[in-house]
Order: sequence, then structure tokens, then C-alpha cells
Amino acid sequence: MDSNKEAVENEIDEQNTETENNGGTEPKKKGDILKDCMEVIESTFITIFVVFMLFTYILHPVNIVGHSMVPTLNLNYTAERAEKNDTDKIFMSTVYLDINYGDILVIDKDDNYLLDASGEVYVPDTPSISECIIKRVIAVGGQTIDIKDGQVYVDGELLDEPYINEPDSTADLGAFTGQYPLTVPEGYYFVMGDNRNHSTDSRASSVGFISKDQIYGKAIVKYSPLSEFDILINSWKG
Repeated sequence: MDSNKEAVENEIDEQNTETENNGGTEPKKKGDILKDCMEVIESTFITIFVVFMLFTYILHPVNIVGHSMVPTLNLNYTAERAEKNDTDKIFMSTVYLDINYGDILVIDKDDNYLLDASGEVYVPDTPSISECIIKRVIAVGGQTIDIKDGQVYVDGELLDEPYINEPDSTADLGAFTGQYPLTVPEGYYFVMGDNRNHSTDSRASSVGFISKDQIYGKAIVKYSPLSEFDILINSWKG
């Protein structure tokens, strides 16, 4: 009887020893390691793909040249900085729901749109500036804009513009002389630079109204210089 009890105890001790040596778990098989590696590779490729799609179809870097948007952009702009490509850089989004007052747009100025005597939109014989510009939306289609005494009125209301560098000294630059107050046609936008006295914008005959299909994208964030990082959405609120 005692010998049987001793044999059972020895068998239990051997099983416990084997369990302790194995750490209570079995080593991973080669198939499991390969599966883990494939999961890591898959996650990496998905991340790369998402980043690629983001910066190809949604966010685009833009280098800002000129001082028409001071102080919002290129506050410390100089010709020397421009030569060194050391100017403000932003991300613009090509995906957006709507364009509203205060939005900063990157625009392809291939044509300029003015109003004839009957209030119809036309493209004049005078050439457009034919370059990419960046301006702020002041009025959208259906709104009436007026500029007088260095101040801007939309639908009869004086705009509070904390973003401008200084008040306007020029109400018109040849685009709509004698036509103020004027109503912006549907599908078009009236844009101006924040540095009003040093901006070629919708007041100029070489710019005029901006059509919807001329909009490259909407400015989202200023990311360089990093010390001046700024969210540009709702920047009109000051």
C-alpha cells in the first residue's frame, strides 16, 4: 500500500517538474511567428497607403510667395527669404463641403470675370494675372459688397475684420469702377488679401470675381515656420 502511494507521488512530482521547465506555455511555432510578421507588414502597408492617399488627394503643401496676406501669412516676408524659399508654408485641402466668408483659398487665376453694364459676367480682353494666388473670401454668390471710406460692407453690414493689416485706402483697382455696391453672381466669389493696400485681388481688373472651378483648395494650417504654426480655419475670427 505504501509503495503504491509513493509511486503516485513520484509521478505527480515528475509532472510538476515538467510543467515548471516549460514555463507553463509551449514555445511559438514557426507558423505563428510568420503570421505575426505578416500582420506587422500588413499594418505598415496600410499606414503608408493612408498617408499617401491623404497627401495626394486631400492635403497639399503650398509655398506662400508675396506679402498680400500679411499679417496672416508671411508676416516677415522679404525678397531675400523668397529667394531662399524660406517663406510660410501651408497645407491646403482639396476636399471641402462649401466655401464661406473668411475662408482662405488657393486659386488658379487663368481667367478674370467682370460685370458688364447690364450686370452680366464676361471675360474682358485684358489678360488675367495668370498665376496661382491666395486670398480670403469676402462675399459669396448672391451677396452684395460695397467698399467705401476704407471699410467693407456685405449686405449692408460693416465687416469686423481683425485679420487685416490696415484699412483699405483704395476701394477699387479697375475691376468694378462705378458699379459699387455690386452683387456677386451665383457660382462666383469676391476675394481680397489681408494686406489690403498691397494686394491684387477682386478689386483689380486682372482678377475680378473668382469662379468655383478656379479654386484649387482651402487653406487649413500653416506648418512652417514651426514656431508660427497656426490653424487657418476660422482665422477671420481673429
